[in-house]
Amino acid sequence: MRNNTNNHIWTPLAYSLILGVGLLTGFLLRTEAPLISFGSGSNSGLAGGRVEQLMGYIEARYVDEPDQERLYEAAINAVLEELDPHSSYIPKDEMQALTESMEGNFEGIGIEYLVVDDTITVVSALPDGPSAEAGLLPGDQIIYVEDSLVTEVEERGIDPASLMRGEGGTDVKLRVRRPGQPKLMAFTITRAPIPVYSVDAAYTIDEETAYVKINRFSQNTYAEFMQALEEHLEKPGAKNLIIDLRGNPGGYLQEATKLLSELFVQRGVLLVYTEGRNSSRQPYKSSGRARYNIQKVAILVDGGSASASEIVAGAVQDHDRGIIVGRRTFGKGLVQEQYPLADSSALRLTVARYYTPSDRSIQRKYDGEEDYRGDLSRRFESGELTGRTDVQVDSSLVYYTDNGYPVYGGGGITPDYYVPLDSSLNNENFLRLRQQIAPYVFGYLRTHPEVKEFKDLAAFRRGFRPDMAAVTAELATLARRDYEDVTTDLPPRLRDELELQFTARLARHLFGAGSYYQIYNQRDETVQEALRLLRNADPLAAARGNK
Repeated sequence: MRNNTNNHIWTPLAYSLILGVGLLTGFLLRTEAPLISFGSGSNSGLAGGRVEQLMGYIEARYVDEPDQERLYEAAINAVLEELDPHSSYIPKDEMQALTESMEGNFEGIGIEYLVVDDTITVVSALPDGPSAEAGLLPGDQIIYVEDSLVTEVEERGIDPASLMRGEGGTDVKLRVRRPGQPKLMAFTITRAPIPVYSVDAAYTIDEETAYVKINRFSQNTYAEFMQALEEHLEKPGAKNLIIDLRGNPGGYLQEATKLLSELFVQRGVLLVYTEGRNSSRQPYKSSGRARYNIQKVAILVDGGSASASEIVAGAVQDHDRGIIVGRRTFGKGLVQEQYPLADSSALRLTVARYYTPSDRSIQRKYDGEEDYRGDLSRRFESGELTGRTDVQVDSSLVYYTDNGYPVYGGGGITPDYYVPLDSSLNNENFLRLRQQIAPYVFGYLRTHPEVKEFKDLAAFRRGFRPDMAAVTAELATLARRDYEDVTTDLPPRLRDELELQFTARLARHLFGAGSYYQIYNQRDETVQEALRLLRNADPLAAARGNK
């Protein structure tokens, strides 16, 4: 009887408790309280708990539907901005283009183009590429891709690159307008891997000297460099070398050190070393397997030369192996590693600093992002770029080359021989005329077909003399579509420069990309100063004697 009595007492209480829990649960659900999983409450670690809590609250309670992808990217970028200017987040939609640039190839039809009069115009069909084999020529205007009209590119927001690229082995149908042809011409082009070259130009600049222009240090740079040496140093019998790294932002460190090994015949010469908080010292040394007996060396640099370019310049300067000619380099002495993220994006994180053989770090201060990016403007305003004032160095960061010559850290590589920027080239009228040269060349070729009769670049250099008064007038007509006050009135120095740039660009269309440099370098002051210095018995003494 006692058990039954107890059941009668507790059963209603149990039901009441269950009902109370149900009512409380219903009340909580009715208030739409956020269902958030909290962490342990610890403030240690990477604050993952706090970040996830914050995102959870936003997702559950924010007044509007949040764009979580955009919020996460904003959070990532905000974190990286607290580190250094070169740690960065690479969204997945940018990864492909970056990978193609650094690996040295992509898949497409193999043309270089410009948008002229809002129409995709072929500048060149890359040698041995699909478009060259199909018969596309410079000056062809692409009117249809498949059945889609692709004129009015800028007005309609068309991305020409996306039309041409695609999986290798797939076909794309083009209809093009060719000057002199009454009807559109049809082409079916099969996409294929297209190499992206890092050597822009290589040629024998005089009887003793080869010139090589490198635009970045990609996966194939060393192989391209060696091919250039074989063709333009070994076969012609040249013995000196100019490496033009102006405007080269860097790239793969290993490609730079392999290139440097060709400049040092000894094995075990320190070229650069890296070191960081969690990265032990990693030295890179010469292999001792230099293939060519390169004698005098000049490295050309400017404010756009950074990272791997500075590694090359620093090793050559610290070991007194050659001369550095031009203007002070960018000053990037940080090493990044790339880590893949779950959504196919990537983190590029600074993991170490690199040091030149004299133990100097050339990394500039980066207290503020705006100050860091605006350094080149400050150099111009201070007069450094134009030679009005000397390069400002930190005398507390003095180091010495093998021969005892003082060099400085903390602000890029200061050249042995400084070539100031010609400030007259900043003339606004000149700049507006110059920017019309690239599109104008197509029209010039149509109205002056006789220039195509030159058999090679040597004949072109000997025989081509443009009527620059007429050319300048036509450039001004084009420029006035955007700038009503453009005139043809230029001082003699700028008239000569405009003619040089026009002639070089025309040569590029007729004889290939490297022809531009072969024309332009005839009057490029930095190149000519390097040649003059290399002709001295002791180029280092000649270069450093001006200080």
